[in-house]
Amino acid sequence: MAIPTWPFYLLISTFVLIHLFVSPYTKVEESFNIQATHDILIHGIPGSNVDQFFTANYDHVSFPGSVPRTFTGALVLSGLSRSFVGLLNNAAHMQLLVRGLLGLCNAFSLIAFGRSVQKAFGTTAGIWYALFQASQFHVIYYASRTLPNMFAFVFSNFALRALLNAHTVSYSREYANRRYRLCLYLLTIAGIVFRSELAILVGTITLYLLVTQRVSIVKVVIPAGAGGLLIGLLCTVPIDSFFWQSFPLWPEWIAFYYNTIQGHSADWGVSPWHYYFANALPRLLLNPATYLLCIPIAVLNAATRRRSLDLLIPLLSFVALYSFLPHKEWRFIIYVIPGLTAISAAGASWIWTRRSKSAIYALLSLTLATSILFSFTASTALLAISSLNYPGGTALHTLHTSIPHPAKPHFDVYFDNLACQTGVTRFLEAHSAPQTILDVLEAQDSLQERTWAYDKTEDPTVLLDPLFWAKFDYVLAERPEKVIGSWAVVHVVYGFGGVRVLKPGEKSGGQVEEVVGEAETGRGNEDWTEKVAGVWKRLEGGLRERLLRGYWVEVRMEPRIRILRNQLK
Repeated sequence: MAIPTWPFYLLISTFVLIHLFVSPYTKVEESFNIQATHDILIHGIPGSNVDQFFTANYDHVSFPGSVPRTFTGALVLSGLSRSFVGLLNNAAHMQLLVRGLLGLCNAFSLIAFGRSVQKAFGTTAGIWYALFQASQFHVIYYASRTLPNMFAFVFSNFALRALLNAHTVSYSREYANRRYRLCLYLLTIAGIVFRSELAILVGTITLYLLVTQRVSIVKVVIPAGAGGLLIGLLCTVPIDSFFWQSFPLWPEWIAFYYNTIQGHSADWGVSPWHYYFANALPRLLLNPATYLLCIPIAVLNAATRRRSLDLLIPLLSFVALYSFLPHKEWRFIIYVIPGLTAISAAGASWIWTRRSKSAIYALLSLTLATSILFSFTASTALLAISSLNYPGGTALHTLHTSIPHPAKPHFDVYFDNLACQTGVTRFLEAHSAPQTILDVLEAQDSLQERTWAYDKTEDPTVLLDPLFWAKFDYVLAERPEKVIGSWAVVHVVYGFGGVRVLKPGEKSGGQVEEVVGEAETGRGNEDWTEKVAGVWKRLEGGLRERLLRGYWVEVRMEPRIRILRNQLK
């Protein structure tokens, strides 16, 4: 009896949503798109007095960043979200909705690619692909995050699906050409609009197809490149010229020129050439069995070699060429992970279907099954730890929901740099004036019993003025000593401070006990970091001596942000 594959594919979308709800806040790398989506969704798009409207309501006017970024993804995401607004209770839930829709788009693209893996390598390979993919931390965790890479990720997954289908289904030469054109077309659009590094992937795939005589330059390459370029420019230039009020504007070209040609990307750090191969790819794949065992098996086995190499050679060539750029981040190469996972699934399938033929295959199959369990366990632990990296979002949520406030109708709040970088977004702010689409929500929102105003001034001269601080009721600060005036700490938000392996007899550090103690004694209002610390402490008590013989991995917690109340107001 054939095993149904849909429950395994459903794991991908399920875990994307689980990761979203466990870690609902965002970081500074995601801020442009999450703020832009908020502004379009909440304030709408102006039809007149455009400059004044953007200045009054849109975040990108006050905080434009080093280079302009495209509004295309935010515009689509806000459009998809608009129909569901009436089902929500407040704007914070809208952030979950927006991220959830992006996450499901990426999950759908991963599943669609998985169906092509199943078609190319068999049903068992499709199941292993789903298991490997669902247990990878980075792809699942970041699928719902509004990084430009994750908008491009949707396109790259469908492009790889078209590429694999062209290699697999031999209806006719014309069918294969259409699939190849679609692959190059989608990658070109994504590179033009979202991430310019995809041009290298377009190049490596095109060169491989030309060398292996799969495509014609006239029939496939030129039409795909020209069509993708035209559609991409028509998507980004009019939209971004309007939102940035500068015509003509092609944000991704400006970013490419600034970071690559002028070399400013190196300002964010330089890594050695081998970083992607030695560090990033193993972390992204997570399961060592995928790259140490399964991929080599898929390449060595004659039945899976050709289709595996059809993916492996252009994908690893992309990584190798991109390694020459000095600044490296794992998210720049995330597009190759589904393809590498597909190849590893082919190898795993070949081993699994032979598990009853010899003791070696049985042992290898047991190793694969065990590795999946360990991957899910490691991914869950990474999720818990990663959720502690957003003290800004936790602090703002705590301020609104858990801090008892004086009886007054209005409060002014200041966010410092760390708070803005680690979770504070406009979705989490309590809106007070008519906000167009938020009118539906404000009647239900208890926060509207009072009004709030927020400030995130960065000018160091202004921050030295005592009168500037005197107007605020609350401050979210990493370093309270820099806040001028008379202030009381009403809550401390802890964050992740590293891990340490404890040996038998070695006691845990004091930070976790301090966090748990504050929650238990009522000295602090329990927030997410305190809940995680409590769970981790209970796990230590239950597992360390009984199962792990005194060894333990200590998760260190450190004070990150203090919520300060003005004692003179």
